[in-house]
Order: sequence, then C-alpha cells, then structure tokens
Amino acid sequence: MIATQTYTQLYQDALLNDVIPFWQKHSLDRQQGGFFTCLDRKEKVYDTDKFIWLQTRQVWTFSMLYNRLGGSPPEQRADWLDVAQHGADFLTKYGRAEDGSWYFSLTREGRTLVQPYNIFSDCFATMAFGQLSVATGNDAYANLAKSTFEQILARRNNPKGRWNKAVSDTRPLKNFALPMILCNLSLEIEHLLDKELVERTIDECIHEVMDVFYDSNLGLIRENVTPDGQFSDSFEGRLLNPGHAIEAMWFIMDLATRRNDVALLEKAVRITLDTLDYAWDTEHGGLFYFMDSQGHPPQQLEWDQKLWWVHIETLITLLKGYQRTGNPDCWAWFERVHAYTWSHFPDSEFGEWYGYLNRQGDVLLPLKGGKWKGCFHIPRGLFQCWQVLKEIESVGIAAKHR
Repeated sequence: MIATQTYTQLYQDALLNDVIPFWQKHSLDRQQGGFFTCLDRKEKVYDTDKFIWLQTRQVWTFSMLYNRLGGSPPEQRADWLDVAQHGADFLTKYGRAEDGSWYFSLTREGRTLVQPYNIFSDCFATMAFGQLSVATGNDAYANLAKSTFEQILARRNNPKGRWNKAVSDTRPLKNFALPMILCNLSLEIEHLLDKELVERTIDECIHEVMDVFYDSNLGLIRENVTPDGQFSDSFEGRLLNPGHAIEAMWFIMDLATRRNDVALLEKAVRITLDTLDYAWDTEHGGLFYFMDSQGHPPQQLEWDQKLWWVHIETLITLLKGYQRTGNPDCWAWFERVHAYTWSHFPDSEFGEWYGYLNRQGDVLLPLKGGKWKGCFHIPRGLFQCWQVLKEIESVGIAAKHR
C-alpha cells in the first residue's frame, strides 16, 4: 500500500496553520467591511479595490470550513464564521445591482466600479450564501443563494448580456467555464433546490462538458465551441485551458460517484491523464496555462506561465481519480505534480503561496493576492486533498490495486 500519512499531514498543516491564518489575519477591512485581496509578499495591502467574486469566494471558504470542521474540538473555529459574516455584511449592503445581479468590482467603500458583466460573481455569490445559510440557519441567505442561482440559469445562454462586446452573429461561440462551474454549483446548493431541477441541471452539465466541449478526435476539452458544438478554426476555437479541463474533471468525478456511473468516472480519469500528457512542460515542469490545439502561437501572452490554481486543482483531480478508480497513473502523476507544486508555489518565509511563475518556475509576481487570486483555490484544494488522503488511509484503497 502507498504511504500517504506524510502527504495528509502536510496538506492539513498548510491549510490550518499557514493559508487560513494568513487570510484571517491580513485580509479583513475592519474600517469599511469586506476583504482586501491585493496583498503583497509581506502581507501588505497594495490596492483597496474589492472584487466581488473574490469577496464571495472568501465568504464561501470560511463558511465551508466552519461547516465541515468547526463543529467540535479540537478543530472548533467559531471565528471562521465571524470572518464569513464580516464579508457577507459588506456584500449584502453593496454587492448587487437593482436587478439582483452581482457587480464585478467596487471601491473600498462599496461604490460600484464595474458593472455586473461577469456571471461568475453571481456563481460564487450563490456558493457563498448557500454555505453561509447552512452555517447560520438564516433563511434570508438561503433565499439569496436560490434567487441568484435562478438568475444564473436565466442568463446562461447570454452570460454577459448587454455588456457583451462581441458581435454575436459573426462568429457565435459558447464558453466552457459556465457549464463547468454549474457541475459543482448544482451540488453546492442542492439542499435549497427542487430535486428535479438539480437532476436536470446535472444532466445538462454532464452532456455539455463530456459530449459538447470534449472533442473525441482531439482527446481534449476545448474552451470554446460553436453553438452546435463544432470546432471553430479561430484563436478562440483553438484555445485549450488545461487547468479548466482538469478542474472540471473532479467536478465530474463527484457527479459520477453520486450516480454510481463507473463509465463516466473512468472517462473523467482518461481525460485528466490525456490532458496532463498534452499540457505538461517536459522541459521545465509544470502545466502550461493556455495552449493552441493546432500548435499555433496562442494569442495569450501569458500562455507559458505556471499558475497556482492550475496546479492545486490538478492535485485534487488526481487524488480523486486514484481514490475512486485505483488507477496507478493517477498516483504517479499526483506525486509528480505534488513535487513541482510544493517546490515552487509555497512561500516558506512569509507564508501562503505565490500565484504566478514564469515558464522556468521562477516567481514572476510576488503577490499573494490580487484581482484574480484570493482566498479560494488554495484553501479549497488543501482541504480537498487532505480529506481524500485521509479516506485513502482509512479504507486502504491503494492496497487492492497494488
């Protein structure tokens, strides 16, 4: 049997003794409410704008940890709920437009900076208030999560609405990100939704992710396809986002496990491994951020950067794939990605993780948080990995596959 105890302790300690204390100590805006997310390497605030999807993600993180770990000693953390409530108070006061959609960004004081063009503010608000409703028993939070989810479904065919800058009739495309996140979001607030709606949403999302965006000829998931699911020979149509594809596969694994669908589970593992084979940088290690499916130069200048969220999400997916199928390739890749991730991203001197490395693995930006990186992927990933590793230990999954 594979020894996992050292890994388990590492992920637990990093979550509880490094990452969560970092955000709890340095991100709360005690004067104006909400959270600072733009933190430099030494924990100092370098910009005070507040990005709704990062505010909501932090509310979700602290609510989720309270719900999962805060019930009894020695892991009782009543202060986690205080942090979540601190963010929620700011969001309910300033975060939404008159129609109920969620803005993209605000000033420190809560004045609107950017309109609600980005539906992912709404997605993470749904997650946040869904978890907070469980933690508090507050029906107002439950209703807010449910009504926001209903708005997401209403906007799903035109997520940006009137803020879409593309001329839609010229080259209409649909993007992978929304059906991907709905795979996870439908389970996050399942307790608030009609059972039929949950199952219908899950069916639609599995179909979109695994049949429409997955290109069986390519063996990979495309980031954009035409409305009828076909390939578009354009920058957007050729775009691959390996991190998105791999992250989506642990969402699919959760759905496959829920439905006891072995074939779907095995397909998710195969897509994960194929994506890793395609996107791993054999020269410098790590996963590329963007790629072109035809091997052409990508339009994204940051295509070869190595990002925090790509690697932590990959670790979750590989562990879940190994836990649920016993595929030894998942474990071999886990050890490989783990070694790269833990030797490059954590900051042993000042805590938390770097977000952006260059292709060679050197720190490109020393920030710990910004416009896109906040308190979400790393704590969620550490928690997920810790829990899966504990289960592998407790039931000896690995033993029967050796």
